[in-house]
Amino acid sequence: MTDAELPLRDKVALVTGASTGIGRAIAVTWARAGAKVACAARSAGHLAETIAEIEAAGGTGLAVRADVTSRPDVERMLEETATTFGGLDLLLINAGGNLERNLVGEDDPENWAASVQLNLVGAYSTAREAIAHLKARGGGRIFLMGSGMGHRAGPGSSSYAVAKAGLWMLTRVLAQELVEHDITVNEIIPGPVWTPATKREYESTGWSVASIPHEWVKQPEEVAPLALFLASQPAPGPTAQSFSLMRRDK
Repeated sequence: MTDAELPLRDKVALVTGASTGIGRAIAVTWARAGAKVACAARSAGHLAETIAEIEAAGGTGLAVRADVTSRPDVERMLEETATTFGGLDLLLINAGGNLERNLVGEDDPENWAASVQLNLVGAYSTAREAIAHLKARGGGRIFLMGSGMGHRAGPGSSSYAVAKAGLWMLTRVLAQELVEHDITVNEIIPGPVWTPATKREYESTGWSVASIPHEWVKQPEEVAPLALFLASQPAPGPTAQSFSLMRRDK
């Protein structure tokens, strides 16, 4: 195949939260584009399904069972990726979830802290550990999976919104710190996406996308083309940017 058909040929990628949903869709898409993709998540069974899909498409994948809230797990995840594939070029920090949806004062403080730990501290730990590996390759790209909730205020889910707002600031700070090393850092905002996690949330809360004018619920595969486009950009490429698939202003 030509470089146009395999724009990520010879690239090594790591995708966290790759067992289902958006993470799996992007991991498979990057693998089809020629990248060797390490797929990390807590669920070994679902990871096996992701690797099977990658291999069925003719790609190369590696399953790494890891919890991003565990620093030892994060260190092992990055080391295993670099050792197996010879380095790291692309990182998608996607692991996360909304663990507390109640109003402040009606929420569970432990769930609130756990949500920030997963969505923000876990992202920080993953990015921090990846930096040395990206520098060793002479540059690379980091993508953080953000949310429109991190760009606008709304009642409920304050821990998730606060964590995602912090993720957007982390994107901008990392971009400034790493630009001299040819490492770009950008945020992807997918908007509403129909995944196993959001399906449970929509069903339990009765929330409907109809409440958001002009918005639509995407399938995970509809987010992957943006991730591929950004990963395929020639150097130096954009950095410190937020790329949104939402149809309305954040």
